Amino acid sequence: METLIANLSTGFGAVLALEPFSVFGLTMSLPMNLAYCFIGALIGTLIGVLPGLGPIATIAMLLPATYALPPLGGLIMLAGIYYGAQYGGSTTAILVNLPGETSSVVTCIDGYQMARRGRAGVALSTAAIGSFFAGCVGTLLLAAFAVPLAEVAFKFGPAEYFSLMVLGMIGAVVLASGSLIKAIAMIVLGLLGGVIGTDVNTGVSRYAFDIPELSDGVSFAAVAMGVFGFAEVMTNLEQKEHREVFTNKITTLFPSKDDFKRMAAPILRGTALGSMLGILPGGGAALASFGAYTMEKKVSKNSAEFGKGAIEGLAGPESANNAAAQTSFIPLLTLGIPPNAVMALMVGAMTIHNIQPGPQVMTSNPTLFWGLIVSMWLGNAMLVILNLPLIGIWIKLLTVPYRYLYPAILVFCCIGVYTVNNSVFDVFMTAGFGVLGYVFIKLGCEGAPLLLGFVLGPMMEENFRRSLLLSRGDFSVFFTRPISLGLLLAAAALVVIVALPSIKSKREEAFQEEAA
Repeated sequence: METLIANLSTGFGAVLALEPFSVFGLTMSLPMNLAYCFIGALIGTLIGVLPGLGPIATIAMLLPATYALPPLGGLIMLAGIYYGAQYGGSTTAILVNLPGETSSVVTCIDGYQMARRGRAGVALSTAAIGSFFAGCVGTLLLAAFAVPLAEVAFKFGPAEYFSLMVLGMIGAVVLASGSLIKAIAMIVLGLLGGVIGTDVNTGVSRYAFDIPELSDGVSFAAVAMGVFGFAEVMTNLEQKEHREVFTNKITTLFPSKDDFKRMAAPILRGTALGSMLGILPGGGAALASFGAYTMEKKVSKNSAEFGKGAIEGLAGPESANNAAAQTSFIPLLTLGIPPNAVMALMVGAMTIHNIQPGPQVMTSNPTLFWGLIVSMWLGNAMLVILNLPLIGIWIKLLTVPYRYLYPAILVFCCIGVYTVNNSVFDVFMTAGFGVLGYVFIKLGCEGAPLLLGFVLGPMMEENFRRSLLLSRGDFSVFFTRPISLGLLLAAAALVVIVALPSIKSKREEAFQEEAA
């Protein structure tokens, strides 16, 4: 306990540290990391509010901008964008019946009906309260389990890391919606894209086709921005805009005593479920919100009200998606393995700043590690302060037609990807991946498994070859080491489970319902 308090003190010191800041020739000392936290939370909320943009596309767009920031400041801002988008997405879902991002799809069901019944303010407050509580609990779990998990991670060798990444990618396939074959194909495509470039062992150029710009590999920013940014814009331009914004019915924001009684248990259950699902490979906020809604509909005494404005159907999913957003940082920071697409982008951000994700971050750079964790607490508090008073501004933003927004989005995407390597080739590559991403959407293929494969592929290859070098070519090294064997058996069990006919049919039904 004393160690945890000391670590958190280190984090608070890092976030609240005063740094010189110059503007118009005047130099002053400001807590710049706290400012980056506020900026990230504000941008995340804004992005969550605007339909058609999500945290993945936003982080992909702003990834190059963090290059000019200090490592801790850049990561704090990106983290704020992620959990801020979970908050902001609920505002659009409740007021307009349009999910600001994927995890807010479930919020539309009962949140929008509450707004239609004149309870938009109570719905927004319920989402904010549930999100704040779950975010704080998720951050507390991250702080509590970080040290023990990091100690376990130090026992991992190349074989264990390879097996863990295999489990991670199998998990991404299992938890992806829709066709199993398509999810596997996207993982394989990501793996193939990750091996393009110069072989780190031999120095030989692979699959570069004598194109000098590909000698260092495909740009991570180009892939992320194209598949998630450009493709999302093209898809949104197809949608006919019809927004019914409830601007005159927001009277009271404070829930009644009965509302608090009904939302308390769903918030606790959603927080617990989201905390567990956020850690799983391939999981995340979207999976947690759908799971929480299903659970609440089964256990609630008011199940007949679900779909008609039940407060339980709003409180549970909102708590679950924010808890999952926080706990998804656990495998990233302790093991160096991204459990979902957003965390894969965080790996890219850390790589830009020459930080190797994994347990060594805690020992080699404790200020960054604990500063990031503490910033999440402060960021959650900022989001509560931001969300409710600024509802009027968010409502005005929702009335802006998308045709006025998308040109600015595309311009910022192009500027961002260009600044990474100052390369026009990367901009054209982003456009190509944008077209590819649009095709994936039309074919019903998720982009998240591709991004995970792209990030984990080079790491898998490196650990696989290192394991064989240490064992002198003996493949049994993956099965004779207990931890590695256990991880591979877990991956095999997931494959068997998802191949069962009953599970397979439910995957297809869930995907069809989500698409509808």
